[in-house]
Amino acid sequence: MAEVRLKNVRKVYDNTVVAVQDFNMTIRDQEFVVLVGPSGCGKSTTLRMIAGLEEITGGEIYIGDTLVNDLPPKDRDIAMVFQNYALYPHMTVYENMAFSLKLRGEKKLVIDAKVKEAAELLGISDLLKRKPKALSGGQRQRVAIGRAIVRNPQVFLMDEPLSNLDAKLRNQMRGELIRLRQRLNTTFVYVTHDQTEAMTLGDRIVVMKDGFVQQIGTPKEVFETPANAFVAGFIGTPQMNFFSGKLLRGSNAYVLEVGGMCIPLNADTQQRLLEKDVPASLVTVGVRPEFIRHAAPGEQFIPGTIEMCEILGSVIYLHVSGAVEEAVISISVDEANAGDLHNGTPFNFTFAESAIHIFDAETGGRL
Repeated sequence: MAEVRLKNVRKVYDNTVVAVQDFNMTIRDQEFVVLVGPSGCGKSTTLRMIAGLEEITGGEIYIGDTLVNDLPPKDRDIAMVFQNYALYPHMTVYENMAFSLKLRGEKKLVIDAKVKEAAELLGISDLLKRKPKALSGGQRQRVAIGRAIVRNPQVFLMDEPLSNLDAKLRNQMRGELIRLRQRLNTTFVYVTHDQTEAMTLGDRIVVMKDGFVQQIGTPKEVFETPANAFVAGFIGTPQMNFFSGKLLRGSNAYVLEVGGMCIPLNADTQQRLLEKDVPASLVTVGVRPEFIRHAAPGEQFIPGTIEMCEILGSVIYLHVSGAVEEAVISISVDEANAGDLHNGTPFNFTFAESAIHIFDAETGGRL
């Protein structure tokens, strides 16, 4: 097992297109790290540079204590699981899983033992004689993972391994990956565009955008204290609501104005803003859908009208338009029934000061 260190790693194509810029991170031994972000953010390129499938333009990559910049993939002691499985169609499941061990010159008894052990671990022992075309997508993915397991590598690299599966199977395989990780106790670097996968699988998450790392942290840290408006909007389903606001500063205190409401800020927020010496300015206010509620009589509120209701079992998402930006509000079915809510119904909403995130309107950085 080994840690993976990336120091000032860059990737530039054709001397003009910057795919990854100044990536710095130490992935600890036996840690499960997820690189997440929209298409084109540089996450897969970063993974391929660790694997040796892409040359790096600048910086250093270490696996364990070894600088691997110039090492070919076969000498890096890594195993990679691809999005499209990359199985040999003319080989059986057994032959696919055994292939890398044969190339390594392992004895037949050793190969047989390792393949059967991995197959049992993944629940595919009864598939060993089949060829890939006779397998479902989930079964092919298990075979691809099994082929990686038999090598007993220092690091597992996974590039969107579940993206070709349907929603039900993706959820099932996600649970299997969690159990697999607990049994293998090795280092995982996992790439996905699905923030649900990132939140459920990762010990830490790396959120990327346009080749730059936006934030590194535990799922809890990234969800509760996003570094900027991009991270706040990317992590969470439905995504965070954003409202235009004004931060007003008195002699020793700040007040927030948003949608006609005047919101005093708590002592911790006041102290943080004072330490940063934040001036009075336009800001972006973020509030997650589950923390917005129907305003009670006498409360400050933002006026709105329900434009659409999305019913998802026990939860309903209300799309509300009004004097400010459209908001998505998460409520329970019981709340909806009690309020007789439907399209066209007025819905005046509010939120507590403890629910808000304040971002610089120009840079998007957290204040």
